[in-house]
Amino acid sequence: MDKRIFKKRIRLKDFNYKGQFRYFATICVDKNLGQCFNIENFNIVNKLIDFLKLDSEKYNFLVWTYCFMPDHLHLLVEGKDEYSDFKKFISSFKQKTGFYYSKIFNKKLWQTNYYEHILRKDEITQKVVKYILENPVRKNLVKDFKDYPFLGSFILDIKEIL
Repeated sequence: MDKRIFKKRIRLKDFNYKGQFRYFATICVDKNLGQCFNIENFNIVNKLIDFLKLDSEKYNFLVWTYCFMPDHLHLLVEGKDEYSDFKKFISSFKQKTGFYYSKIFNKKLWQTNYYEHILRKDEITQKVVKYILENPVRKNLVKDFKDYPFLGSFILDIKEIL
């Protein structure tokens, strides 16, 4: 009996994750952290948002929306050109933010992997934006997403959404 352990492939085998595609990503915090994105860590989350902005510019991605929930991050991003590399963008963001967080708390921030969904041409970006922004409302953190401090967009005025 073959006792090798096979890891489940979570990236698409025949897709290079480069180009002008839209990605809905979820990055979970390490299972030992619990709920680390909260009002007590307001300055930490704002610093992570700064890293997101820098890396999105460096790797040529539009950030349609982001939402730091207590134990995970939702992103909707889109490559600006054929050189936009989603895997490098996410890897860099996780590495920089993880290093920053571990310097302060001496703990690992992110789980090893992340989940992404590549939006098809017929999927409506606005529906995904709405889903991400409404996440804190669905989880009863706020009554109106506009009151949640850890979400936003680098290209949209979220006060005019919905």
